[in-house]
Amino acid sequence: MHVAFLSSKTLTRLAISVTSAVAIAISPVTTIAQGGDTIPLPAVLPKPAFVGTPSNSPVGSNVEKPLGKPRPIPQVPKGTINLALHKKVTSSKAPFEGSLDVITDGIKDAKPGTAVELKPRLQWVQIDLGSSEKLSYVLCWHFHEQAVIFHDVIVQLSNDPNFVDGVTTIYNNDADNSAGLGIGKDREYFETSEGRLIDAKDTKARYVRLYSAGSTYADPLNRYTEVEVYGVPSK
Repeated sequence: MHVAFLSSKTLTRLAISVTSAVAIAISPVTTIAQGGDTIPLPAVLPKPAFVGTPSNSPVGSNVEKPLGKPRPIPQVPKGTINLALHKKVTSSKAPFEGSLDVITDGIKDAKPGTAVELKPRLQWVQIDLGSSEKLSYVLCWHFHEQAVIFHDVIVQLSNDPNFVDGVTTIYNNDADNSAGLGIGKDREYFETSEGRLIDAKDTKARYVRLYSAGSTYADPLNRYTEVEVYGVPSK
């Protein structure tokens, strides 16, 4: 989906509903771990970079309206960790600015040098977890210095590094199939310090691939600040 960029002034006007939410933003369908020993998802959120959350969505867009309150933290199996920390990241094209290493370096604050910039149009980044693991959640921060919206956000899992065989799509908000990966039923959303938490539904996979196609920021670049992938390591 391609939407005209929003100016900084417009984005500022959107951020009018003050919030102190410190919980994690969850995709519409959340699976809560049942039975056995469970713990709250052990994710630590960065400090908000701006005050408030958007109260209105761009006219005619497929944008999810923020709840304006803390959202629930899911329970996960005991022993769950961020499997992506310091793991290797590759991308569809070489970065426009910055290093891919920042995506899994554990630093998710909205400040200079914490986000990598990728070239315009549809691009992807891919994390190699090192082994096939049962995954519970993927948590992604694209760029949360402002309340921007990234387009064609698609997250896929596979044991095939080329993503040809055995591909599972766990998130897709490409409403018009402009990315060519199928029409998505998920909605676009405003970037905040909460990140976007996506239910991986216990899918077993080694590779995590995330697509995007620009945003409502002042330029057409793609950006990633941090991606965390949660599961219980098998070793």
